[in-house]
Amino acid sequence: MKTHPALSIIVPARNEELRIAETLAAVRSASQQWNGLSSIPELELIVVDDGSSDMTYRRAAHWADVVVRHPTCCGKGKALSTGKHAARGNVLVFLDADLGASARFYPELALPVLNGLADMVIAQLAGAARPGGLGLVKKLAKQGVYGLSGFSASAPLSGQRAVRREVLERIGRLSGGFGVEVGLTIDAVKLGYRVLEQPVPFAHRETGRDLHSWLHRGKQLCAVGGTLWRWWRQPVC
Repeated sequence: MKTHPALSIIVPARNEELRIAETLAAVRSASQQWNGLSSIPELELIVVDDGSSDMTYRRAAHWADVVVRHPTCCGKGKALSTGKHAARGNVLVFLDADLGASARFYPELALPVLNGLADMVIAQLAGAARPGGLGLVKKLAKQGVYGLSGFSASAPLSGQRAVRREVLERIGRLSGGFGVEVGLTIDAVKLGYRVLEQPVPFAHRETGRDLHSWLHRGKQLCAVGGTLWRWWRQPVC
């Protein structure tokens, strides 16, 4: 009988043909080194292609154990939910597709959960090298998480996190869109789970101050605000 993997790594991706292969290759390389040092029964790598119009699916298929494809863009929250249902691991690690070579640091995120030191670990990333937005989305998220759960979050929007399957199953819901991380943090804290933030040297593709970047931040702001409103109206407990 095949055992379930100890760890499921879930990578939601949309139009990431330029970086998805580098990200997944870094995960594979780190996993091989890690297995040489630790006894990890099994690991699976899952990519959720959220309606990409480029070569994301084909480039991911070379590296991933499972690639699930949404026919149209359903949003990040739905992509994570799809990945959760496809995963078999006891611990789930969510990684963004644009981490590139820095994805090799994912063991630093997963080990505290695997070792029983936390129920969810959220990665704190270093500050951006160049000016980006005005910080409105992060400020709203921090204030909202604190107001609804009492947890003072340093990285409320971080998509890089490891979490025990039991936590997700008990919560039973994930917010849609870019508010998914905020909702997940609030629910985990309110249900009494141990949530830990720690620095991990992941590196995103940075956004600037062009029109596309501002539109993206606007969508984030609306999504986070919508999640906070719904979670205030319908608390998990």
